Amino acid sequence: MSEDTIFTKIINGDIPADKLYEDDDCICIKDISPQAPTHVLLIPKKPIPRLVDATDEDHALLGKLMLKVGDIARQLGIDEAFRVVVNNGQEAGQTVFHLHLHILAGKKYEEQSGLNM
Repeated sequence: MSEDTIFTKIINGDIPADKLYEDDDCICIKDISPQAPTHVLLIPKKPIPRLVDATDEDHALLGKLMLKVGDIARQLGIDEAFRVVVNNGQEAGQTVFHLHLHILAGKKYEEQSGLNM
């Protein structure tokens, strides 16, 4: 069995985090290494390693996460302009293999900015 990720440990309450939102399916925390003035992570409680590992069973959860992004953006007052990023795999910049969505705002993003998350 694989070792728990840092996100699983946060979800389980083993590691403290600056939580902005939590329900039965997901948690939203501030990123500890922000790449923008506003940078939060929306993490499903179900440990899906990468987006490509999601299955048909995860359909409702993935939809809920996308809708929750909008709720969180409104809560943070960034709903006019923000970016959502999902890294899939190490070569794409994924460092924690537990699916998570980066919500970023507060800076202007140029096309092909090369922003590393």
